Amino acid sequence: MHFTIFKTPIINTLVRWLSIGVLYLIGWRTDTSAKIAPKCVLIGAPHTSNWDFPIGLMLCFSMNIDVVWMGKDSLFPPVLGHVMRWLGGIPVDRSQPGQMVQATIDAFNRSEKLLVIVPPEGTRGKVTRWKTGFYYMAVGANVPIGLGYLDFKNKRGGVAEIFYPSGDIEKDMPEIRAYYKNFVGKNPQQFDAGE
Repeated sequence: MHFTIFKTPIINTLVRWLSIGVLYLIGWRTDTSAKIAPKCVLIGAPHTSNWDFPIGLMLCFSMNIDVVWMGKDSLFPPVLGHVMRWLGGIPVDRSQPGQMVQATIDAFNRSEKLLVIVPPEGTRGKVTRWKTGFYYMAVGANVPIGLGYLDFKNKRGGVAEIFYPSGDIEKDMPEIRAYYKNFVGKNPQQFDAGE
């Protein structure tokens, strides 16, 4: 992948300690229950607010994990786009979803270590069906799915469980979504964990 803040010496360490301090001050706790594999698709839900990004990024720093994340291409305008890429961003052209899935699978196959965060809802607005790209990335690359979450009610976030997809999306997707039924997003009315 590309050079990010997570790979920037000194700044990475400073931002990690700053993130730990800010999370502590605002009352957030980091969940490090799961042992994250070196190669993993991490999903982050519920995704209901612009606050998900800075809190999620601080949680990644506090867990000391090197991640890249996917976001809609409009988040990457000419100048700001360089900053977003440095923060670990990968622009996604939503009109070409299959190409991104295959490109991510290829990146996993070329890498010894890669953690990719994908918001399964695809947007902050309410959706009833999650996007399935994250699932096909994991199956295609033969890597697990880290069930990452942000729970604004309990001010807790991280990765608590690792899911190994069977390849049967009809069986696996309800199980993955059911994991999120007790988590509360910043804007709870915009999150639907049901299928």
